[in-house]
Amino acid sequence: MPTQSNSNLLDTLNFDNRFVHDLPGDPEPDNYRRQVYQSCYSRVQPKPVKAPRLVAYSKEMAEQLNLSEAACQSAAFCQTFAGNQLLDGMDPYAMNYGGQQFGHWAGQLGDGRAINLGEVVNQQGQRWTLQLKGAGPTPYSRSADGLAVLRSSIREFLCSEAMYHLGVPTTRALSVILTGEQVVRDMFYDGNPQLEPGAVVCRVAPSFIRFGNFQLFTSRDDLETLKQLVDFCIKTDFPYLGPPSKAVYLQWFAEICRTTAEMIVHWQRVGFVHGVMNTDNMSILGLTIDYGPYGWLENYDPDWTPNTTDAQGRRYRFGNQPKIAYWNLVQLANALYPLILKAEPLQETLTVFTTTFEQTWRQTMANKLGFKAFAPGSDETLTAELATLLQTAEADMTLFYRGLAAIEADDAVAVFQAHLQECSYEPLSPETQALAETWFKTYQTRLQGENRPQTERQQAMNAVNPIYVLRNYLAQQAIDLAEQDDFSEVWELLEVLRHPYTEQAGKQRFAEKRPDWAKQRAGCSMLSCSS
Repeated sequence: MPTQSNSNLLDTLNFDNRFVHDLPGDPEPDNYRRQVYQSCYSRVQPKPVKAPRLVAYSKEMAEQLNLSEAACQSAAFCQTFAGNQLLDGMDPYAMNYGGQQFGHWAGQLGDGRAINLGEVVNQQGQRWTLQLKGAGPTPYSRSADGLAVLRSSIREFLCSEAMYHLGVPTTRALSVILTGEQVVRDMFYDGNPQLEPGAVVCRVAPSFIRFGNFQLFTSRDDLETLKQLVDFCIKTDFPYLGPPSKAVYLQWFAEICRTTAEMIVHWQRVGFVHGVMNTDNMSILGLTIDYGPYGWLENYDPDWTPNTTDAQGRRYRFGNQPKIAYWNLVQLANALYPLILKAEPLQETLTVFTTTFEQTWRQTMANKLGFKAFAPGSDETLTAELATLLQTAEADMTLFYRGLAAIEADDAVAVFQAHLQECSYEPLSPETQALAETWFKTYQTRLQGENRPQTERQQAMNAVNPIYVLRNYLAQQAIDLAEQDDFSEVWELLEVLRHPYTEQAGKQRFAEKRPDWAKQRAGCSMLSCSS
C-alpha cells in the first residue's frame, strides 16, 4: 500500500474529491475482480513499484495544477505519480462503467488499469482529476494485470500534449514515470509474450466520465444510480444549465452532442484516427480520451485504421469517425431515455450533432483551403474532388495542406503538380497528373474570385494546417531510445509539438514523410490495443 505523505513541494494540490463524496461507492474494501453493482466507483490503492524514475513531464499541465518545475523534478513527485505514496487529501478510486466495444455490448468494463488519485481544484477554480494509468489491478481489471509498459505510456503522454497544442479537445498528461519493474506483454497477440519496462502515466482531465458510465446503470435497470450520476455531472461540469430536470437533461445531452461534433471535426482536420471509438472511450465533455492504437493519416486513405484488432472490419477507420460518433451518441440517448421517457425529444436533440458537424466542417475546410467562407455547392464538389485526388496520389495529408498555402493563385499548374509529387508516397501516374491539373485550375479560379492577399491567405491556412504531428514512427524512435534509458528524444518531440503550426529551425526531420522502413515496422503503422 502506498505511504501517506505531505511533501511541501506538492502541497499546492488542493483536493476536494467531489466524485467519491457525492456518489455511491462500492462497499467492498478488498481489491479483487468482480461485478460491482449500484456503485459509481470502488476505492483502490495504487500498487507500489520498485524504483520510479521520471521520464518526462508537461510544463503546461504542471502550471495548470500550480506545480513548480522544482516540484516536478523532485523525488516526492516521482514517488507520488508512480503510485508509491499518497499526498494528504488523495482518495484513490477506480470508476465503474460499461460500453459497446466494436459495436457489441460488453457489459461491465470499468477502470481496469486506471486509478484516480483524486480531484484537484487549482488556484483559478478549475477542477482537474489526476489519474494514474498502469498503477496496478482494480476490481475492473478482469483477467489483466492493471499495469502499463513504457511504449504505450510514452505514446499516451506525447499524444495527449500534442493534441492539446494542435487545438484538439483532449484529456491531458502530466508525467510518465518508469517503475523499475518488468511487465509481460504479448504485443501482437501471437503467443510470444515478452518482458518490457513498466511505466505509469498520469492523465489529467476535468472529468473522465464516459458514455459507458451511464449505459451500465441503464443496462442493469439501476435508474436511481443513473439519475444520481447524471445530476452530479450537470451540477459539477455543466452548472450553467441550471438545476437538473427533464428539460435540463435534454440541454445537457445537446451540449454533449455539440462538443462531440466539434471534437470529431478537429480529428478530421488534422488527420487523427482514434482507433478505438468504443462507447467507453467517449468523453461526456467532448474530449479525446484513451490513446491506444491511434495514428495520423500519412498517405491519405479514408479507409485506414491504425488498430490491428479492427483490420478486417475497419469500423473505426478515418472516414467513418463522424458516423461512429453519431452512433455512440444514439447509444447514450438510449441510456438516458429512462430519465426522459420520450424518444422524440432525444431524437431531435441528436440533430445538434449533425448540424454542428456539418457547419463546423464546412468552415474548417474553407480555412484549410484558404477561403474566407465555404461556398455551398461549388466548394462541396471541390473538396470531394480533392479527397479523391489525395487518395489517388497517395499524398501525405499533413504535408499537402501545409505546402498548399505557399502556392499562389497565379502559379503554373506544374508548380502544384510538383508539390503533389513531393508529398506523395508513389510516383504520380499521367492520369493522376491530369486529375491534379483539373483540380488546381478550379482551385485557382476559386482563389482569384476571392482576391485575398497571398500573405493573409497563407497565414490563415498555416494557423489550421500543422507542419508537425506525432507520426507513429517518430513516437517509436523516441520509445526505442527511452528503452535504452535515453529520454532526450521524448523531450525534443514534446518541445517541437508544443508549436505545431510554426516552422522551427533545425527541426525539418520532424516534418517529413514516413520513411520506407517505417511502413510495416511494428509501432510505426498499425498497433494493437495493448500498444
